[in-house]
Amino acid sequence: MKGTRSVESVRYRSLFETGLGFGGVTAGEKGVVGVFLPFSGESADVLAKRISLLYPFAVNENRVTREAAISLHNYFVGERVSFDIPIDRSCFTQFQDEVYRAVSCIPYGSVKSYGEIASLIGRPKAARGVGAAMARNSLPVIIPCHRVVGSSGNLTGYSAAGGVSSKKWLLHMEGVSLPE
Repeated sequence: MKGTRSVESVRYRSLFETGLGFGGVTAGEKGVVGVFLPFSGESADVLAKRISLLYPFAVNENRVTREAAISLHNYFVGERVSFDIPIDRSCFTQFQDEVYRAVSCIPYGSVKSYGEIASLIGRPKAARGVGAAMARNSLPVIIPCHRVVGSSGNLTGYSAAGGVSSKKWLLHMEGVSLPE
């Protein structure tokens, strides 16, 4: 596994408001490193304090966090957004990077299974590894891990705020029909 990112390298943050609450985005010099989804219903002050505890050097916003926050806000009000935002990939393993690039190509309103992603990256037996990479995705929505489902189409897990109910909400907002 690649090295971990130092807390000091995360220098920027921006918040965005949605009807669900506030979300946030953090970045370093190389690009976005974290997304905080609004599903916990936190106020701006509470979220800012939580981000400050994790990243005490992230006290200002920059162009990247501002653009990411605007894009995330627009996404959460129902716009189709293309997240053309620099991502700091320095802490991704090669496998994670391959998975995240494949997942980033899943179109809005579509889903693929963990097995389909594994096949797309040339590792057809790595569906569980794809699931592990999804669980470590620190950039939910920007890297749309909510669009990866079980082979039966069922929602299997979601490590971002709100868990599977958030994943279901995101897919429903995108117009995806889910099995009962």
